Amino acid sequence: MRRHTLSLLALVLLSPLAANAQEWAKTRLDASPRHREYVTLKHGDRSLQAFVVYPEVSKKVPVVILIHEIFGLSDWAKEMADELAAAGYIVVAPDLLSGAGPNGGNSDSFTSMDTTTKAVSGLNPDQVLADLDAAADYAKKIPSSNGTFVTAGFCWGGGKSFAFATHRKDLSAAMVFYGPPPADFSTIAAPVYGFYGGNDARIDATIPATTESMKAAGKKYDPVTYEGAGHGFMRAGEDPANTNASNKTARDQAFERLTSLLKSLPAAHASTAAPHKTTASSRPNPMLKSVPCH
Repeated sequence: MRRHTLSLLALVLLSPLAANAQEWAKTRLDASPRHREYVTLKHGDRSLQAFVVYPEVSKKVPVVILIHEIFGLSDWAKEMADELAAAGYIVVAPDLLSGAGPNGGNSDSFTSMDTTTKAVSGLNPDQVLADLDAAADYAKKIPSSNGTFVTAGFCWGGGKSFAFATHRKDLSAAMVFYGPPPADFSTIAAPVYGFYGGNDARIDATIPATTESMKAAGKKYDPVTYEGAGHGFMRAGEDPANTNASNKTARDQAFERLTSLLKSLPAAHASTAAPHKTTASSRPNPMLKSVPCH
């Protein structure tokens, strides 16, 4: 009997991501009145799951492709998607760990944050790019979309948001939350907006070189650093257990900036970037090649 009880206790403790790790986010999401659904996206022989949230509006609106942190498509990522929907936007959040979990499961099948982090860290960049393409293609076909879409990525996803801008020509904007830059900026057509924590030296150290290289390549890059905030402040700023007041301040200011930028989007994006001319200063910057992100 005691062994059975201990087994049940272990099962509870080892449930996906320790079950209550983001219970506060799940509680908020469960209380949302907005329509939420899971859809299956396909490209080639791969299928992946995406979480989709719709705003309660009477007109067609842009779509935000939300790219999750290195912690997978967590309750917080889905709650953030719902917050953006509350602001008036359709949100498509692909689970980039689809099929990579135990027994072919998704983000919610992992039993610890460490195993989730390892799995995301090991994802094939080409597969991630193709997954995001599938999410963007799906977004453009949503009947209530106005044809405009942006990416908003956080942490690891912030780096993928920046990288996607080097690939996707019909992207209207890339929102990069404390993520590393790509090595080459020459193919970027959309404006890139950066959101960084002042106490995040690992990522902040990349901003000067990124600013210089983006300017040399003739690209728009607008970074804002929030004093006193740490890495992951968008999540930490909402967490009731947060002890850094600057995280909440940064989170609120960054969310206001994000929604203001989204309001300024045109109904349909067409790249007007000038033809790129190769110069020494716009070539891949060796200082930006090996910056990881968690």
